[in-house]
Amino acid sequence: MKTKLFVDKNLTIGKVSDLLFGSFIEHLGRAVYTGIYEPGHPLADKDGFRQDVIDLIRELKVPMVRYPGGNFLSGYNWEDGIGPKEKRPVRLDYAWQTIEDNTFGTDEFMKWCQKAGVEPMMAVNLGTGSPKDAGNIVEYCNFPQGTYYSDLRIKNGHKEPYNIKYWCLGNEMDGPWQICHLNAEDYAKKALETAKIMRWVDPSLKLIACGSSNAEIETYPDWDRIVLETLYDHIDYISMHRYYWYEDSLEDFFASYHDMDNFIHTIKSTADFVKAKKRSDKVMKISFDEWNVWYLNKWKPGGWQKAPHILEDNYSLKDALVFSGLLNTLVNNVDRVEIAALAQLVNVIAPIFTKEKGGVFKQTIFYPFYAVSNYGRGVALKAIKTGPKFNSKFGEVNYVSEAVTFNDKKREISVFLVNYAKEAMEVELELRSFGNVSALSHKVMTHNDLEIKNTFNNENVKFVEGKLPTIKNDVATLKLGPLSYHVYRFKY
Repeated sequence: MKTKLFVDKNLTIGKVSDLLFGSFIEHLGRAVYTGIYEPGHPLADKDGFRQDVIDLIRELKVPMVRYPGGNFLSGYNWEDGIGPKEKRPVRLDYAWQTIEDNTFGTDEFMKWCQKAGVEPMMAVNLGTGSPKDAGNIVEYCNFPQGTYYSDLRIKNGHKEPYNIKYWCLGNEMDGPWQICHLNAEDYAKKALETAKIMRWVDPSLKLIACGSSNAEIETYPDWDRIVLETLYDHIDYISMHRYYWYEDSLEDFFASYHDMDNFIHTIKSTADFVKAKKRSDKVMKISFDEWNVWYLNKWKPGGWQKAPHILEDNYSLKDALVFSGLLNTLVNNVDRVEIAALAQLVNVIAPIFTKEKGGVFKQTIFYPFYAVSNYGRGVALKAIKTGPKFNSKFGEVNYVSEAVTFNDKKREISVFLVNYAKEAMEVELELRSFGNVSALSHKVMTHNDLEIKNTFNNENVKFVEGKLPTIKNDVATLKLGPLSYHVYRFKY
């Protein structure tokens, strides 16, 4: 089998935003408790933050983390999580049916962000919360001093304002599963009044409105149209959420990257319709702030425990190959997708997995995220592709998923390829307008068992060194093994 890729330095998609490699921490399962925060752990610092986890987050170069939810958000009172810990209330979390003791809250998260070297993306509760509640947390976090909430922050030991820039206006409010779910018209009205108050407190905020939480919900994409018609001039981003999981067809699962691309293009088109309707010059950007492989069909409620072992998907090579294609799709849409947040970061559908009082290991999905985050920053290029395809419920899909970026400062080209075929694939990669090109490195992730997973004791799936390609007359000949992920880097 053979695929041809034509890449020209002048055929740019756009700059790859650093924020494309964001992630997400929710008060869900063990994401916070025994995830990023475990006082008494041998590797925890004086604030209870696990250093082994922070080290892996730094390895992934995660620039931004969304917090505190998620479905949890719509029943959360942020004031429960500030002040002396012994006075914080223990609450029921209706979203996941767990117990929340609030020993980790806004101030702890901000301190963790500082130590982990990440920027916060905060979210305000538009389920049970009010627009005024949203204004209060912005005042607490961003107003310097001299008011009730800013002085309360100072009283709690944090003299300087946090100056949090990015804020989500609720979470998945289109979903009937959401606490105090709203229809599009009612959400848009509430979000508009919330945005006004928040910006009165701090005009510099960047605001993200709830877009469609998936492509199957019957309100998609009308939800996005209605929300944008009200909020277009008051927000900076519309959000998107999408998860995939294997059911009974390998082809359908492998085609996820293609469906994600269609989803993005539908939201882009919807936003552009509203732009035209409003005669606006503003181009609406997308925050794809939840995406991953997630076996939604296997999740169970938390049983009213604190930090239960729920949503702890252990990812196989098969999952990692699909994950890699999704990441390629994000890179191929950087002209509009400026922010993305892998959901989630630790333990809960995550690349990093911990043991309480114990160690940590890298899941299979850790490696493609690491590769693109470390080597994919720069400018994304549009590849012209011809090659064999397979049939799926999402239509005909190429066996090869690709993303190509270049970095003029480093004078490097990075090519990320997934071969979804069950046989070897030769890729003829033509690199134009770069001058003299030489191969720098080649990393491969594959295994003869598609279901193999990583554990605390065995790192079965990871990168190994691959053979460097031959290059002649600007054409590199790449050899992709069956069911494999590849990272090629070139110098020019």
